Amino acid sequence: MVDRNALPATDRYDVLVIGGGPSGHHAASTAATAGRRTLLIERDQAVGGSCVARGTIPSKTLRETALAVIGFRRRSGGVFAVAMREDLQVASLMNRLDEVVAAHQRFLSDQLSRSSIERAHGRARFLSPHLVEITGTRGRKRIVAGELIVIAAGSRPRTPPEVPVDHTHILDSDSILSLTYLPRSLAVLGAGVIASEYASIFSALGVTVTMVDKGERPLGFLDGELTSRFVTAFSAAGSRYVGKASAKTVVWDGEQVVTTLTTGEVLRTDKLLCALGRVANLDGLDIEAAGVKPTDRGLIPVDSQLRTVVPHILGVGDVIGPPALASSAMDQGRRAICHALGQDPGVPPELIPMGIYAIPEMSQVGLTEAEAIKRHGSCTVGRAPFSEIARGWISANQDGFLKLVADGAGRKLLGIQVIGEGAAELVSVGQMALIGGMDVATFVVNTYNFPTLSEAYRVAALDLQEKMRAAPVSISAA
Repeated sequence: MVDRNALPATDRYDVLVIGGGPSGHHAASTAATAGRRTLLIERDQAVGGSCVARGTIPSKTLRETALAVIGFRRRSGGVFAVAMREDLQVASLMNRLDEVVAAHQRFLSDQLSRSSIERAHGRARFLSPHLVEITGTRGRKRIVAGELIVIAAGSRPRTPPEVPVDHTHILDSDSILSLTYLPRSLAVLGAGVIASEYASIFSALGVTVTMVDKGERPLGFLDGELTSRFVTAFSAAGSRYVGKASAKTVVWDGEQVVTTLTTGEVLRTDKLLCALGRVANLDGLDIEAAGVKPTDRGLIPVDSQLRTVVPHILGVGDVIGPPALASSAMDQGRRAICHALGQDPGVPPELIPMGIYAIPEMSQVGLTEAEAIKRHGSCTVGRAPFSEIARGWISANQDGFLKLVADGAGRKLLGIQVIGEGAAELVSVGQMALIGGMDVATFVVNTYNFPTLSEAYRVAALDLQEKMRAAPVSISAA
């Protein structure tokens, strides 16, 4: 066994970070800002992980095209007919993708350089609790030591045996954007973030989409009103959600993908997207050599401070499981280092917003109505339909709404939920109010730019106060 103290000083670091995605990048940046000598190990040649190369950035680029199409339809008032050509190539819908990805990777790389974070490209493998072997692309090996080690290796699509992904007709979230042409019909297995985003994006582009999942509703972790409105919009676009069902068999018959559901229904579609969760990238890491054992689900178990059973080894991002969102991963990377270095981690994780970039967009922060009742016994709710906001009509976004959840007295703000274009931006106003411990009345006495969707905060707060005056008895648990 190599003695870490015998390694050259250049190979001994204060912090090793395995993985250059959102969680790893933020962990490395936080450590470097605190004055720790940091090495970021990334298996790909560019930093950013699948978030930049295959996930968040590419899907949101396609989404912008879909939004432009439906936005033109809505705002033209039906004066112009907008239809997609049958021979339309998906690549033409994303002609800015390479530029967007390159710009973001360049920004991340420059940020690492400015923070004096060293980088090593290759595959990492634990030799002991403090030693990691890096195998470069040409097979060259290097052993490095870390006083603190962060595992931020990310994840890859999960493909169950009954779904034979071939990346041509039966696709996963890594290969869905490699489609040559826009399909006429698409089956989507799953109802999580990735499934819901792609299903609604393709539906907005004119594809007939059938979304299938065991859950009664998609995105079960979100507020029920948000998901109900999402399903309504999805159906209005000509697609449908099939709940309480799963795929029994999936076969490409030479012409179409034939999916037999557990309910007996048979779907025939041009393409199928399997979005049934993610698998942590732990293969080849040999975490057992460091004394860390994965869970039965193949995840790294951590405590509230993101420490594994080996206190100096931390787990962040997709390797520890849900919610597996970029924002939560960034927060975990920062928070893990803060805890390890004895620094104040700041905003608690429950006040980190969730953004779902489906069509329509959804976001929430803090407690939902159901969670507030469960935790506090009662709550009050105020709503602001975007149809009551001038900007909602101007932007053809009148189907959205903002919802405020407060305590039983209607004063203390507990949570915010938003659906509609701009939801992920709009929720940040409420997040700041939650962090500052502001009362609902703050939204009433504030003046907003006009016309903007932020006026919804005042409308929702007034609605809540009016309900309190009309019926002082709050919503309570049965």
